[in-house]
Amino acid sequence: MPKRRPRRVAKTSDVAPRLRKALAKQTKDRLIGVLVELAREDRNLLRRLAERIDLEAPPQELAAATRQAIADATDFDERDINRNFDYDCQAYGEVKRNLGRLIEVGELRPAMELSLELMKQGSYQVEMSDEGLMTQDIEECLAVVAQALKKCDLPPGEVIAWCTEMAKRDRVGCIFDRELGTLRNHFEALRSQQTP
Repeated sequence: MPKRRPRRVAKTSDVAPRLRKALAKQTKDRLIGVLVELAREDRNLLRRLAERIDLEAPPQELAAATRQAIADATDFDERDINRNFDYDCQAYGEVKRNLGRLIEVGELRPAMELSLELMKQGSYQVEMSDEGLMTQDIEECLAVVAQALKKCDLPPGEVIAWCTEMAKRDRVGCIFDRELGTLRNHFEALRSQQTP
């Protein structure tokens, strides 16, 4: 019986030139329609598009998108506990970007609330991982809010209470702890100056 020869597999080439050529034939409206359809189906694609273009959103929608990004960023498979599991760096990038955008449009308090949520879920993710590789991503997100708080005109007691709550929600006790301590001390000094 003759031996079968393996089928030759066609060599794959870079699809980019063919894709570019096919896209160039499309109308602008058709391309926009395709991008919107794909972005509706894939949050990661939407995130990548939002990163490249100025995607405006009202504060409520921005807060909802940030909440979803926090959930995506801090998600992990519980079967991977005590390992260096993969996590969604792009989602953390969206959290950081959205917190900054909320602050820019004057929505500091919602950004503070969302950062409390990030601390709770993010510190749980750090606790469940082996080395807590996502800690830096979490701290970069929180730094956006902390920088805004340094310049804000909120009552010192409100900022101190936020710092205290952030520390309570930190399950590992070391995420952004120095920065929160410095911020708390700054506002405690301000409060003592205001009280005769």
